[in-house]
Amino acid sequence: VAISRAAVGKPEENGYAERLMRTIKEEEVDLTEYEDLADARRQLGRFLDDVYNTKRIHSSLGYLTPAEFEEQWVNMQ
Repeated sequence: VAISRAAVGKPEENGYAERLMRTIKEEEVDLTEYEDLADARRQLGRFLDDVYNTKRIHSSLGYLTPAEFEEQWVNMQ
């Protein structure tokens, strides 16, 4: 895996990350009131673990959740 960075002010250079951030904003951040930064970190972690990775299907993963896709990939190894 190679690390890459998009140029500042060029969101079109990293569409996958931008789409993830949009999903997090629309499905978690905009709907939640956080008590403080620590609470925001806990809630965002919960969202990613309990919703995004285990309940939300992705067309790019053959309509599987990331957890299902990972399990399928591991079983193929």
